Amino acid sequence: MNFNSNLVLVTGAAGWLGSRLVESLVRGLPDHDALREPRPDLRIRVLLLPGQDATALRKLSDRVEIVTGNMRNVEDCVRFTAGSKGVTLFHTAGIIHPRRVSEFYAVNRDGTVNLLDAAIRAGVKRAVVVSSNSPCGCNPHPDHLFDELSPYHPYMNYGRSKMEMELAVKQRADRIETVIIRAPWFYGPNQPPRQTLFFKMIRDGKAPIVGSGATLRSMAYVDNLCQGLILAAITGHAKGQIYWIADRKPYSMNEIINTIERLLETEFSQKCAHKRMRLPGIASEVAWLADKTLQTLGLYHQKIHVLSEMNKTIACSVTRAEMELGYQPAVALEEGMRRSLRWCAENGQHF
Repeated sequence: MNFNSNLVLVTGAAGWLGSRLVESLVRGLPDHDALREPRPDLRIRVLLLPGQDATALRKLSDRVEIVTGNMRNVEDCVRFTAGSKGVTLFHTAGIIHPRRVSEFYAVNRDGTVNLLDAAIRAGVKRAVVVSSNSPCGCNPHPDHLFDELSPYHPYMNYGRSKMEMELAVKQRADRIETVIIRAPWFYGPNQPPRQTLFFKMIRDGKAPIVGSGATLRSMAYVDNLCQGLILAAITGHAKGQIYWIADRKPYSMNEIINTIERLLETEFSQKCAHKRMRLPGIASEVAWLADKTLQTLGLYHQKIHVLSEMNKTIACSVTRAEMELGYQPAVALEEGMRRSLRWCAENGQHF
């Protein structure tokens, strides 16, 4: 891992992606030959919110330095980026399921602006910023794949907050090298309880299928995503670019749920109900209307929002990342879900 400096900065290091990225920087990525061996002298400074548990990060390596602060606070951002001239910043922090709509903008847009402005003053060389599929919304037809030229069409306020974040990043690209990584729904080790609940719903026959279940979703195994982030950091000509990072092909909801169900039974000794909670396509449209109404009032409801997307195609192409970054999504759905389930079993997240 050929970084310009022996220090990197990581936000969101207590989160799903951020924690796995820190592990990848410390231990290397065994599924990718060029990133298999970590840089042994690399120091990793992470930003954690006050009260977030740092136990796992402290155990991981004594090269992990923990700074407590909040991106909403300019002074905390300045303190986090101090003494980091010429280093790389990985910005994985963000909010997906808040209580109120205003938090999307306070964290995803304004927090990123605070962080980048502090990084520019400190002389940070490159910022690799994690975005989402949501700034582009949903595919216009079932056979369409988003690419880096797809126009903005943000989905609800989360998508708009990420779009405005991307625009703020682009506005600063003349003062700091930037790379934007668009990540879809990801899966894999270090997952939060909400993902484990999804596994339980599948086992118990309560997993929702809206319509036929044939609509496609791009997903990213979390180590594939870490690979893309690191390659974006160390590839010179990635400067100023946007890349979609996901598994090589999208999956249908039927394929996702069937794969998890099969693994639960055949490899994890779980008896599955072999049922689905089937809902008509209009259920997502009703949820969309309810979601839009709530968000207009400044409120957010996670389950309604998730249901509103479930009859929609959200799929992307990773061709540009493969060609320009050397991205190789080595892990696909079955092996990735196998590793996810094994991680749950080994870390007390019982399904």
